[in-house]
Amino acid sequence: MDPFYAVVRVIARFWIWFFFERVEVRHPERVPSMGPVLLCINHPNNLIDSLLVGSVLPRKVHYLATAALFRNPLIARFLVALGVIPVYRKADDPDKMDRNMEMFAACDEAFGRGRLIAIYPEGATRAEAHVQRIKTGAARIALGYEAHAPERLTVVAVGLSFEARKRFRGRVLVSFGEPVDLSSYLALYREEPAKALHTLTTAIQRAMEREVVHVERIDTAALARAVEAIYRGELEHELWEERRLSDRQIDPFQLSGSFADAVEHLRERDPERIERLWQRILGYHAGLAAHRLRDEAVRTRLERTAERQRVARSWQTIVSLPLFAYGAAVNFLPYYLPGWLARRMSRRQTDYATIRLLASVAAFPLFWSLETSLVGWAGGLRWALAFFLSLPLGGLIAYRYLVGTGRLRHQLRFGALLLTRAQEARRLLAERRELVEELERARRDYAGGRERTKLLNQTPAAVKSCGNAEAPLRSPHAFRTGTARCHDHDGPGSPHAASVRHEPP
Repeated sequence: MDPFYAVVRVIARFWIWFFFERVEVRHPERVPSMGPVLLCINHPNNLIDSLLVGSVLPRKVHYLATAALFRNPLIARFLVALGVIPVYRKADDPDKMDRNMEMFAACDEAFGRGRLIAIYPEGATRAEAHVQRIKTGAARIALGYEAHAPERLTVVAVGLSFEARKRFRGRVLVSFGEPVDLSSYLALYREEPAKALHTLTTAIQRAMEREVVHVERIDTAALARAVEAIYRGELEHELWEERRLSDRQIDPFQLSGSFADAVEHLRERDPERIERLWQRILGYHAGLAAHRLRDEAVRTRLERTAERQRVARSWQTIVSLPLFAYGAAVNFLPYYLPGWLARRMSRRQTDYATIRLLASVAAFPLFWSLETSLVGWAGGLRWALAFFLSLPLGGLIAYRYLVGTGRLRHQLRFGALLLTRAQEARRLLAERRELVEELERARRDYAGGRERTKLLNQTPAAVKSCGNAEAPLRSPHAFRTGTARCHDHDGPGSPHAASVRHEPP
């Protein structure tokens, strides 16, 4: 890795850490530490995607990027120094499509030197959570090189899943898939190139989809998110209480995938039930919106420990108020201005996070430097140093305080609704309770149907080896179930395994 790229990578890692609460990386060992590699990545969040993949891999990543980025001479020099390879797209300039031969030659040269190249096969950044139909470029690059250097290139699909694309301090998953076997396509490529390219493109698409939290249709995706928002707390509570798991041991992206799988499964088998559920959720959300409430306030009221928690949070709010006031005062402008700028400048949903991150990269150092200079001018070097060190800590405290007081504000608002319009508040409580009960029934039906299907596909010997033939029918705590296992055995195939992150000791 050359020094310039290493410095840029360190800076990118810092800002990724700053911008996201958690970056979870799955199976980075599937990317070889040396030799030619082609990464095929979905593209949901513009420049953020490249920063993420580059920051989690120890190797230098040569990205393929639109040639439009190279029009500015200064930016072009920067990209060339990072090893970026230009791609000439028809949408940008149809007259320069023939220059893509230079791109293929550059890729072959990079592979010949054992480099790692990353491509976004969808062709452009996409706001949808699922993988769009990909183009044949990745297959052309892979088979074109493999034709004269067989069994050297490794093709790995990469999935990026954002829990909340626009939210500051959100969570993101970077998942690396099993390498795609190219050997089976090479013979076909020599005889029927077009068919081989189409077949390999389909294989790469499926490999990418396996690494992304994926649903088939947009309306199904909206319903899955709505179900998850209401039911996720109950599922996590069960895992906390019965399995004694911490927040870090519960895999949020696996849970999201489980909800999406369950909704898609039930939509195919009982569409009328799903439609009724969707209408009930919309009605419940309309009630929340009418009183400017969040679901969390209603859920907290239904929990037995809610009163004690509200009192504790009230005291924490009062005690932490001075720290919040300080942190908010010194960090307000560098925090607020990037978000305001991103809202004004974003032409697409996928632009927001990138603009906000880039603006933050400029705003925080600028305002912190100015503020520290003022303190140093007024109080001297020691005060300036102490003030500078307090800036990031104060900002973090202020942000967490805002999140906590937001929850408390909605809980107090719901308490006021109980006092002033008790019938409306009780209706919301009853609606949420009924929704959770319906989701419980749906979960049991989904789990039972999946287990019965697996039992039908199992051989009798496999069932007998468990020692308990009824065990596979039990699935008390997860939408997605693993392989049939005895219910006294809590291994990788247990019903909790889908939503539990296994960490090394």
